[in-house]
Amino acid sequence: MSGHPHDHGVSGGAPGLSEGRLLLAVAVNVGLTVVQVAGGLLSGSLSLVADALHNFGDAGALLIAWVARRIGRRPADAVQTFGYRRAELVGALINATTLNVLGLYLIYAATLRAFDPPPVAGWTVIAVAGVALAVDLGTAWLTHAMARDSLNVRAAFLHNITDALGSVAVIVAGMLILRFQLYLADVVATLAIAGYALYHGVAITRQAGRILALGVPVDVQVPALARALRGLDGVADVHHLHVWALDESQRSFEGHVVIERQDAVLAERVKRLVRAVLARHGITHSTIECEYGVTSDECREGEVVAPH
Repeated sequence: MSGHPHDHGVSGGAPGLSEGRLLLAVAVNVGLTVVQVAGGLLSGSLSLVADALHNFGDAGALLIAWVARRIGRRPADAVQTFGYRRAELVGALINATTLNVLGLYLIYAATLRAFDPPPVAGWTVIAVAGVALAVDLGTAWLTHAMARDSLNVRAAFLHNITDALGSVAVIVAGMLILRFQLYLADVVATLAIAGYALYHGVAITRQAGRILALGVPVDVQVPALARALRGLDGVADVHHLHVWALDESQRSFEGHVVIERQDAVLAERVKRLVRAVLARHGITHSTIECEYGVTSDECREGEVVAPH
């Protein structure tokens, strides 16, 4: 006997508006990248080129998010019975990998330049970084509303905020160059931008990778969940527990619940109680199998040990 409440709908509203904002944000970031690269080459500023490459990565991330959202809205079919919602997680991993590689490259380039910092045109750096700061804040505003229900878009939003901070760092470096001829400030700003890129890249990789690998959500402790289920009225034991996330918004549960006696009414009541406990952990999809007189040792294969 099992319970199967299902909800495979795709989250997010106003798809046309959301996707239109993403495309606008892509166009804005590509335009900004061109301006920053030109300014960086004219001024000799590595930090400005670094910020430009980061913005170009943001444009790519936004484009991936746009494609992934369109794929993710496709309904479930005979090939993908869970639907296509995980497309955004794949996009997030691609984006995170790009950020990690970019961050490592910038650290390498900045380290080489640290031994012989070349002259940098401070006013050009400040002017272009000021434009970048305004564009980064505008792009963050475009993506803020969509960041709540999409790891891809949330990553892009965080990148834009990071870019805004990077632009501030570049402006400060330009001022130090103008005031003190401290050309090493450009190297320091580059390292700061690289550090931010790696920080977010690693965080996204871990979050998306955990979901794709069917890992338990970070805020769910399976042993504690098992103890809560065993404490329910009418439950003799639980075993074969599995908790995973289909994407960042839908969590699933599978488990065997041993009830005290063979009673269909009791079984239905126990399943309602179990679902109430699962709901407190944000689990919206469950497969519950009720058993009678089965010891947990008879069904241990593939189970995470959940001590009493």
